[in-house]
Amino acid sequence: MREIAAVIYRDWRQRITNVGFVFWDLFVPVAYLALFGVGFERALATSFVVDGQSLGYTAYLLPGVIAMTAFSVAMNTAWGFFMDKDSGIFFELLTYPITRRQLLIGKVCFNMLLSVLGAFLAVILGVFVMNIRIRWELLPLTIVIIMATTAGWFFLLSIFAIRLHRMDAFNTFTSAAYIFLMFLSTMFYPLAELPGWFQTVARINPMTWQVDLLRFSLLGTGAPTLMLLEGVAFVVFALVSLAFAVRALDGAA
Repeated sequence: MREIAAVIYRDWRQRITNVGFVFWDLFVPVAYLALFGVGFERALATSFVVDGQSLGYTAYLLPGVIAMTAFSVAMNTAWGFFMDKDSGIFFELLTYPITRRQLLIGKVCFNMLLSVLGAFLAVILGVFVMNIRIRWELLPLTIVIIMATTAGWFFLLSIFAIRLHRMDAFNTFTSAAYIFLMFLSTMFYPLAELPGWFQTVARINPMTWQVDLLRFSLLGTGAPTLMLLEGVAFVVFALVSLAFAVRALDGAA
């Protein structure tokens, strides 16, 4: 635990010196909720039914915004490997008496808390300003989902941050992944009325699993059995990504 705590402290010091990243992680997704949620809800001028429950668009978008926060935090955390490479400390870190798993887990721990803080800001805005009703009794489950999914995305993105040598290549990859994962999921719209091929792609998209789980814990939509399957699928996805991230670090060493 002492080794992980040391990595957490280092990552905390690194993050607080970059206000731009913290602002992007915490406030840009909230701006999405305020602008797109309210804008589309007024444009649609109606609610729509999801799993038998009538929702306004702002309420429907809230879990998607929280998922966006988790992915953004994970992306910027993985980008930190390039900061270590530029400063020349990356390969020195690999010689320290700490395992690869401890390094990865330590790096993501502080940033999981950052994801939770960003989600808290979105929930406060949604509940007290936009009158969204959430399931307060399942808030601890929501926190667990946010932390677990942030870790999963970080482990996946770390594979590419470690293996790619050019920062522009990593930025290109993450930007493209961000767009495809968001729009080929249930983040912005229900799947029921969409083409069959789109539904198939969306259902195997980990972003859909994350958004569905958050929508279940916050709004109560979705069948518990399906949520359990998607939860297990995301845990498997995170563990496989962690294993490949460890292998990437071993290869870099």
